[in-house]
Amino acid sequence: MLTRKQHKLLLFIDSHLRQTGFSPSFDEMREAMGLRSKSGIHRLISGLEERGFLRRHHHRARALEVIQLPGAESELPANVIRARFDRPAQGNEPDTIKVPLYGRIAAGLPIEAVASPGASLSVPATMLGSGEYYALEVAGDSMIEAGIMDGDQVIIRKTDQAENGQIVVALIDESEVTLKRLRRKGGMIALEPANTRYETRIVPADRLRIQGQLSGLLRQY
Repeated sequence: MLTRKQHKLLLFIDSHLRQTGFSPSFDEMREAMGLRSKSGIHRLISGLEERGFLRRHHHRARALEVIQLPGAESELPANVIRARFDRPAQGNEPDTIKVPLYGRIAAGLPIEAVASPGASLSVPATMLGSGEYYALEVAGDSMIEAGIMDGDQVIIRKTDQAENGQIVVALIDESEVTLKRLRRKGGMIALEPANTRYETRIVPADRLRIQGQLSGLLRQY
């Protein structure tokens, strides 16, 4: 369990890395945290290292690596398969199946998901069951507490049905597509983020179509 300050600093470092490609300076972290001295930042970083959330590369300046975010390893739905992989050694690549890749989907504010003609993604065969599948690249951080990060590739099983609490691809007003957790409330549907910084969006059921359920997730290192 992280303290509130550790959690805030970890999210700041992760956001800075994604936006700039390098870790923030101690002064930037101190200002972001509202601290007067750098010693507090050193203590917070040490605590994050000890808990396995952060790695510090001592031989390089400003070199922090986020290992995981709170909840990232434990809060994906039980029926969702996660695959993490580096480049496999030659000759050791597992059996794969190609699924169509449909560009980037917002896990923050809804955007239109644009199909990329001819684009596909090789997915381990063990991740797929019966049915049709497609893949989307996640853009945004509103699902991080469900273990879904910006840049992840999600595997979606095509369906127009979903149970309450499932993570779905939702099409709103035939123009906006988003990845959220679905809750039905009478004639309304709530699309819930998994990040306390974002608000739940509620839309009439007749304005929304389900385009698939989250089935798997790929993250490359």
